[in-house]
Amino acid sequence: MQAYTIWDYSVEVDRIATADWYKQSEGWSCTCGHCQNFLTLVRQKQLPTAVMELLSALGVLPEKPTYVCQLYPTDQGDLYQFNYRIAGRMLNDPHPHDSIRFDWGSGCCGHDDYPYGAPDFPEPHFDLMFSVQLPWVLNESPQ
Repeated sequence: MQAYTIWDYSVEVDRIATADWYKQSEGWSCTCGHCQNFLTLVRQKQLPTAVMELLSALGVLPEKPTYVCQLYPTDQGDLYQFNYRIAGRMLNDPHPHDSIRFDWGSGCCGHDDYPYGAPDFPEPHFDLMFSVQLPWVLNESPQ
């Protein structure tokens, strides 16, 4: 495992195990309009640059989130929560139950109890959790 600092979280990451899992994963399979909108935005590389760069550094394929949820509509589109699981461990938790705010949204490291997108992920692991306002780009309305 390699030591990383993600924001102000100290973590150890097994980049090879993370990358290997994402390569074999089928990815997020929800077909609802909001999830399909999110996946379209990822394919169009419309997630914040800071998110894309962090995922790339950790061996994560952005088009394969382990959790996606549209929380509510906003003036700019919709607020989404989306997660990516990482093989490794958190060494500290400087913000229990709080996300760190950035100009692009917010993020934190933690443990998501919802394993829908990663039930077979290697242990130990933690989750990168993001909340970002994203536009609606699909032609049809959400279902």
